[in-house]
Order: sequence, then C-alpha cells, then structure tokens
Amino acid sequence: MDFTLELPTGPLAEAVLTTVRETETLPVANHSVRTFFFAEILAAREGCLTDAAYDRELLFAATVLHDLGTGTLAKGAARFEVEGADLAAELLRRHQVPEADVDRVWEAIALHTSPGIAERRGLLSYLTREGVGIDFGRRADVAEEHQAAIHHAYPRLTMVRSLVDAIVERAARSDAAAPRYALPGELLRERAADGVTGLELAAASCPWGE
Repeated sequence: MDFTLELPTGPLAEAVLTTVRETETLPVANHSVRTFFFAEILAAREGCLTDAAYDRELLFAATVLHDLGTGTLAKGAARFEVEGADLAAELLRRHQVPEADVDRVWEAIALHTSPGIAERRGLLSYLTREGVGIDFGRRADVAEEHQAAIHHAYPRLTMVRSLVDAIVERAARSDAAAPRYALPGELLRERAADGVTGLELAAASCPWGE
C-alpha cells in the first residue's frame, strides 16, 4: 500500500467526518481519524487489503465513529461504547447502508474496549480495536514509518485526558452508563477515588505522548 493521508470520500464518509467534528472534542476527533490510518496501515502490513471481508468505507465508519458515545449526541443512558454504536448505526441507516454492514460496524464500535472478544469477531472488529490500540501506543512499530505525518496532520492535543474526561462525564449520568468492571465504570470510580485513572497514568509511557 502506498500510504496517503487522503480520506475516503462520498456522502457517507463526509457525514461521518462532519458528525465527529461537530459533536466530539478536537482531541477525540483527531484520535478517531488517526485510528483509521493506523488500522489501515495494519491491514496492509498483515495482507488484509485483498481480504473479502475488508471494506475501506466500513473501516472508516467504524474507526472514526468509535468514540461517538463520548460526544454531544450521547445522553449517558448506556455505556459509551454501546451508545456510540447505536448512534453510528442510525447514521449508517440514513445513508442506506445494508443492515448486515450496519451490524458489523455496530459490533466493531461496541466491542472496541473488549480485549479478547473484539479480535475474534471478524476483521472489522479486529482492525478497529487494534487501530485504537496503536494510537494508545500498543504495537507502535506497526505505525512507526508514518506516525509523524499522521500526528502532524491530526495532533494529539492531550487526547488521553480529553477522552477520559468525556467518558467519565457521561458515565456519571446513569448507572447503566457505568457498569462495574466495564471501562467507563472503572474510569469513573478511579477518578472519584484517586483523581486520576490508570489510562491517564499509562499515557506517560506511550511513545506518541498523551
């Protein structure tokens, strides 16, 4: 794959970008776009671009919308991953995306914080979770060649803190948004107990910075 910073085009891709830019903080929106690039780089490295299950437009939708549950559209009525998946599904349906593909995107978003599960639920879920992980510094070697250009175009802007702020704020709105042992519930409890979360502390060792 010849790497490029060009994003997918067309009505669906434009709606995805517009929604994220209008409803998420800039650090979270940039994280979401970087996740797409990192997932695509991983797909190329692992020879997945010619896989029948690979769909660049769906990958763009799943990765860029994966934190939609942290934005202004989210009401905090469910954990942010599920609420974001529901919101993403609504957007895709408005653009006449086939229901089977809507379901794949929903699953990829809902499971992106579920290690050991997302990786076994098909290529889209796997790439979405791994793309997120690379932006947090896991498997950093995958992106080393292109990360500088990606970060120049979409800077981090203290992404981890901004993302945790958004997750915790919505988790505090209802018990359903902060179930015990789920990521949003644990972040909410860590913030309340210690004033800082393990995710934020771990950012200090991320090769890309916070």
